Amino acid sequence: MNPIRTRRVIDVHGAEAVLAAAEAKAAADGRRVVIAVVDPWGELVALRQTEGAQIASSRVAVDKARTAAIFVRPSREMEEQVTNGRLGALALHGASCLIGGIPLKVGDDVVGAVGTSGETPDEDEAVSIAGAAADFTTTEVPALTQAAAKAIAEAVGAAAAARGVAPVVSTVDAGGALVYLHRPDAAQVASVEVTTDKARTAAIYRRPSKDFEDQASGGRPSALHLARAVPLQGGMPIVFDGHVVGGVGVSGASSADEDQELAVIGADALASGANGDSAHFFSSDDLAHKFAEGGLLLEEPSFKLDAGRREAPGAPELHATEVDVMRVVQGSATVVTGGEIRGDRIEGGEAQVVSEGDVLAIPSGVPHQFVEVSDPFLYFVVKVEE
Repeated sequence: MNPIRTRRVIDVHGAEAVLAAAEAKAAADGRRVVIAVVDPWGELVALRQTEGAQIASSRVAVDKARTAAIFVRPSREMEEQVTNGRLGALALHGASCLIGGIPLKVGDDVVGAVGTSGETPDEDEAVSIAGAAADFTTTEVPALTQAAAKAIAEAVGAAAAARGVAPVVSTVDAGGALVYLHRPDAAQVASVEVTTDKARTAAIYRRPSKDFEDQASGGRPSALHLARAVPLQGGMPIVFDGHVVGGVGVSGASSADEDQELAVIGADALASGANGDSAHFFSSDDLAHKFAEGGLLLEEPSFKLDAGRREAPGAPELHATEVDVMRVVQGSATVVTGGEIRGDRIEGGEAQVVSEGDVLAIPSGVPHQFVEVSDPFLYFVVKVEE
């Protein structure tokens, strides 16, 4: 399963084409307006003001365009709901229930929107419709899939659980909109909002949210005024092929530093293959915790992955249907392979000394035994079912 899809977004040249068509319509009809073009998240791409347009129209035009973009429909539909008695529509987050916003579409995909303000509602809408009819260009950008967003959040959740903490983890898209939230039963309620704020900050500013905390606490308190940013560590951008495709936020671990450590695990998960059901990521911190005791890292139908730890020799082993592939991480050991098992030892086998970086593969049906080990002896072992 591919963790990334592609989506089309209005580009700067496309926005200029929309503005030109809308302005031509406004000029032909003698309209004094402001025209705004936004991206699919409602963020401003380009703005144009005709001569004589009122000052207030610039913000209203953006509001109308944003409404059309994020609700993927003409803003007229929102105003008509209110006019027809559905006053609750006025409370919809991000909505401006005013006629004049039109989505920009390529096929069935909304790639942005255009909004116009300054004249009557119908006249504003006519200008926006003319802009939307322009032959505009778009660009294709990579976008995070829901499956990948879930896998990233749950990879962080698994790493947190292994540490004995239960933070809330959120994954957002490139525009900072929530895609997936991982909330353990033991998580604190306040973290639900905080983690999403952190993820959004990392995504839309394309940098760790820790950068803003460092600025605010390091003598630049004006960093607190950055739009839609929270100066709290624990948010990391998610990068694919050089493009920021989203952000991951963590809140509610044992400390702010641990929030940040876990967010880094999430940011690395995509590059490491945490893309759904096919891959799993373990950070160096996760492995250090697991090697402290030794134990199972991963179990799948066809294989297992252990973080092995030995402090003393062991009993003879023989696996009828499993192949063992060992890689030494730390220390050294003497392993006897082959021969025959006689009680608590192997007779007639071959002794092999293995140390850091060495790999030992043991086929199914072959006896083996650790007869000497350092304290500790740490190694990965992959058990593959034949």
